[in-house]
Amino acid sequence: MAISRPILVEVQLSSNTKQVRKPELLAPAGGFEQLRYALYFGADAVYLACDKFGLRQRAQNFSLADMPRAVQMAHDAGAKVYVTLNAYLHDEDLSDLPEYLAALAAAGVDAFIVSDLGVFALAREHAPQVDLHISTQASVSNVEAARMWHRLGAKRIVTAREMSLEEIAQLKAELPDVEVEVFVQGAMCMAISGRCLISDYLTGRSANQGNCVQPCRWSYHLEEQTRPGELFPIEEDERGTYIMNSKDLNMLVHLDELIAAGVDSIKIEGRVKKAFYVATVVNAYRQVLDGGDPVQWGSELERISHRPYSTGFFYGDAQQSFEDDIYVQLYDWVAEVVESRPIEATATENDLDLTQGMWQTIVYCRNRFYEGDTLELLSPHCEVTPVLVVGLEEVFPVVDVRDDEGLDNPESKDASASKQNERCFDSSEGAVAIVNTTPVEVANKAMGAYAFITPMPLHRYDILRAKRRDPSKKN
Repeated sequence: MAISRPILVEVQLSSNTKQVRKPELLAPAGGFEQLRYALYFGADAVYLACDKFGLRQRAQNFSLADMPRAVQMAHDAGAKVYVTLNAYLHDEDLSDLPEYLAALAAAGVDAFIVSDLGVFALAREHAPQVDLHISTQASVSNVEAARMWHRLGAKRIVTAREMSLEEIAQLKAELPDVEVEVFVQGAMCMAISGRCLISDYLTGRSANQGNCVQPCRWSYHLEEQTRPGELFPIEEDERGTYIMNSKDLNMLVHLDELIAAGVDSIKIEGRVKKAFYVATVVNAYRQVLDGGDPVQWGSELERISHRPYSTGFFYGDAQQSFEDDIYVQLYDWVAEVVESRPIEATATENDLDLTQGMWQTIVYCRNRFYEGDTLELLSPHCEVTPVLVVGLEEVFPVVDVRDDEGLDNPESKDASASKQNERCFDSSEGAVAIVNTTPVEVANKAMGAYAFITPMPLHRYDILRAKRRDPSKKN
């Protein structure tokens, strides 16, 4: 079982220090990389999907065979794992579900997130030891709906996106034994709790089975039947109309109000997001939950890919964006830290070694960066810190050139760069066996190994990012 973190703590939110029940920080994990970074940056729990029955087919997701490893990773970090089973299923979809539920239970998952009453019943029958959370797709928007789900055996309600903060506080006050989870960050849907038919109607890809193409964010005009070719925008906007184009949710500066309302878990949307997004958002919310300044850490959320922000329905009607549907992203992930090692002194009596007390930091290249660049260090161990790239070298490590199949088949020699790196750097000892290094002016080989000098040691999985040279670059 997962090790629970202490929940009664002294925290400072909005300059008020008091003893409060800190909510669980729940992060998305669309694949193993996102899972690793969610855990490293402080998530208390993760939610993910296997290859069936979830609502994010575009996410990498996990195979059923992956689940024991994924659960073990999370539990070793003291975090829980919730599996989404919230797609709307037809009779033909249900035949595989009992065996599927039993396998997930055997893997040790902590909860299922469900929206369908039939799935709920089968989960209780075939995996009775696993907690049940009611998905936001179930549109629980009042106390009586939550009460009924609780009577049926649900432990937690993920409230409908349309509930106000006042309504959520009332629900928790009337049902104190029901855990309440709310979304605090990420994309919003223009339909009631995501129950949209537009994608299915226009493209044949059903949002309610995890395959939404987001046609609500396309540009629309009106065309009068007798005036073909004359397009009329519904709103006064020369680029088109975005009447269904919702803003992204951001509640970082309002966490104290969510805590006061009794919210048990705050949830970050984004199972199709990349690890850089997950790490940045989880870190910001973790820092504020642990007493950091929400205004200061709020600037972090401007560095990730996002649409204009709003507070959703928490304080009234949600807002739409009248801007063109282009994500804002000012920073790129340029390097992932592998390890830092102290530089051995080489100075003689008459020669001062300027690298004495410095560290050689080895990284994977994620995006291009140059000698002399000032990068930003994102780490759970410190505040955001500038790091100057000095002494940039390409690293040639000792590699095992066999791929996974080749471990049992000596004739197979096709190992990808990422697989080679995994064998070189993800050993239990964490040591990197370097054959040679070559000074370079630019790091530009994707997932290639590079090294440079830093004044302090960096930690495995720390992130180095850089401001985009071309902010107009599309994502």
